[in-house]
Amino acid sequence: MSSEKLVVTVSVTGGIGSGDAPHLPITPKQIADSAIEARHAGASVAHIHVRDPKTSEQSMDFKLYKEVFERIRDHSDILINLTLGPGARVIPDKNDPVGLGPGSTLCQPQKRIEHVLRLKPELCSLDVGSMDFGRHVFVNYSEHIEWMAEQIQEAGVKPEMEAFSLGHIEIGKRLIETKRVKEPAIFQLCLGIPGGIPATPLNMIAMKQALPPDAIWAGFGIGAACFPMLAQAAILGGNVRAGMEDNLYLAKGIRAKSNAELVERAVSIIRLLGKEPATPEEARKLLCLD
Repeated sequence: MSSEKLVVTVSVTGGIGSGDAPHLPITPKQIADSAIEARHAGASVAHIHVRDPKTSEQSMDFKLYKEVFERIRDHSDILINLTLGPGARVIPDKNDPVGLGPGSTLCQPQKRIEHVLRLKPELCSLDVGSMDFGRHVFVNYSEHIEWMAEQIQEAGVKPEMEAFSLGHIEIGKRLIETKRVKEPAIFQLCLGIPGGIPATPLNMIAMKQALPPDAIWAGFGIGAACFPMLAQAAILGGNVRAGMEDNLYLAKGIRAKSNAELVERAVSIIRLLGKEPATPEEARKLLCLD
């Protein structure tokens, strides 16, 4: 089996809940240090959310993004992918059908994209469609997404379009057709999220077949599906992702102590398949960032 390079993304810390997760990075220093450690383990891209250090909850504070960004930049060559997911959560008000209840974060697209336009990372995630997301609704209004895509392109940042269903891939194709996203476009296939497409081999195959022919893509599953879907993506010719945003376990009953451990496990899997993790310099070429 011939060796080929794959981009390994580390999803350092998510935006939803922390629960009983003592090793989850929370502060800017913890998030940056964890991304840098994951680089040494084989990751070439760090997907970044930030959290309020006092509450551990999801945050959109620019100062937190800036601190994480600068800490990583000062100490590592890992490519940075900043999330655009926060600011889209809707929980209806029980007494008002058009009101927002406690826990909602819905805001204007200008706020959702501020940190990307100011920091200009190599990549940012772009959630292109709406869906039920666990106990809340994840709202990505089409006109907002189109405007955000235009702003991202003007800033010289490449979007990674997040697809949680086959319909989201079709939305991504329209962004390409209308020149709001340049080709070759990057898609991230997200499987197993409650409200999205289930994490099965056939579903990943269906999503991969729905992509534009020249698309660059990666795929991942959450929880127990993390490593099976990682192997499936590698087999199908995609890039891969692992980290504590998606999964807290190395194996059943064995908690990961760090993102580096999860990346090490991911690298061991792709090497069994005859592939190698790309360096950041190689990832830049594979993702057509130059």
